[in-house]
Amino acid sequence: MAVPTSSATPTMKVVREVFALGRSPFKTFDPFLFCMYHNDAYPASTKDSLGPDPKLLEGRDIGSDFSYEGGWSMYHGTTVPGFPVHPHRGFETITVTRTGLVDHSDSVKCTARYGEGDTQWLTAGGGIQHTEMFPLLHTDQPNTLQLFQVWLNLPRKSKMCVPYFSMFWKEETPMAELATLPLRVGGAAPAKKAVAKVVAGDLDDVTPLPPPPDSWAAAREADVAVWTVDIPANAAVTLPAARGGASSTRVVYFVRGGQLEVGGGEAVVVPMNGVRVAAEAPLALGAVGEPAELLVLQGRPIGEPVVKHGPFVMNTQEEILQCFADYHRTAFGGWPWESNDHMHPRDMPRHAVHMGGRKEFPPNKPDTPAKQIKLQPYA
Repeated sequence: MAVPTSSATPTMKVVREVFALGRSPFKTFDPFLFCMYHNDAYPASTKDSLGPDPKLLEGRDIGSDFSYEGGWSMYHGTTVPGFPVHPHRGFETITVTRTGLVDHSDSVKCTARYGEGDTQWLTAGGGIQHTEMFPLLHTDQPNTLQLFQVWLNLPRKSKMCVPYFSMFWKEETPMAELATLPLRVGGAAPAKKAVAKVVAGDLDDVTPLPPPPDSWAAAREADVAVWTVDIPANAAVTLPAARGGASSTRVVYFVRGGQLEVGGGEAVVVPMNGVRVAAEAPLALGAVGEPAELLVLQGRPIGEPVVKHGPFVMNTQEEILQCFADYHRTAFGGWPWESNDHMHPRDMPRHAVHMGGRKEFPPNKPDTPAKQIKLQPYA
């Protein structure tokens, strides 16, 4: 297990770059394409919908509301916030939730409701349409949503693979308890230890669940890591050097807290800042004043040409043109649902339905027998 050092005793210069974050997509590095942090303080929903009171929508640009007015946005949703049907090809989405729920439906008749610490890892591969809606279940209290969505590129050989998704339920996702020291020498011992959710990439002796089979992360030599890390106030931890050493990239995205000391104080940043660091060195992190919440993305670059156009990521412009032609011709399987923002009933439990109709639930299955829960697009 990695042993933390005081944040005041760095062993080498590790900070390579500091950059500001915002509500727009974060800066990312190969093999990652996109990273977005949602922290929406949604209000209570009405009793007859899964969305906010229509009066609260007045004055918003409904259909494209990224205003963050009142601490939340509707995004492309009209009555319920979220992202109605849209296509993808050539990469993966990794949606790591902390609070709130996401309703997923797609063009290959799969579906899911997940959140409150769950992760969905979706390989778009050769093409899929899906929705990502944010149902507001509570009518008597706020419906806070907090999640990261990360886009991980696929190598050329896997860009046209069959679409697939894995559910990493909160109850089954490995958590690493990190060795934790006082931020300052002689300081009070932290009341609790720092913890990391290990979505991808070994962390000390904690091994993650297996990624989808065609993922770049499925290759051990790709050195992909996706960790969310929570550090108590005035505590310090040290993350181990990347297995891939200097051939890997590593970035820390600091989203909530007071201040974060990086590399033993080599950089001190406030929330909504990113720090690219030397992956070949252990990384000292210290939470100053308040608990710190951060995301770590790491991986060896794929090193292939990247051509992006909206929801499509390929290697050449010709392949992008083929994406549009294929989508217009096939709609990536069509859309089997009754609406473009399909959602599940308020009382639907967390679940997933995979290709072939296989139903999956978290370990604490709902009281209703699975066979009695209708999860298919039509009878």
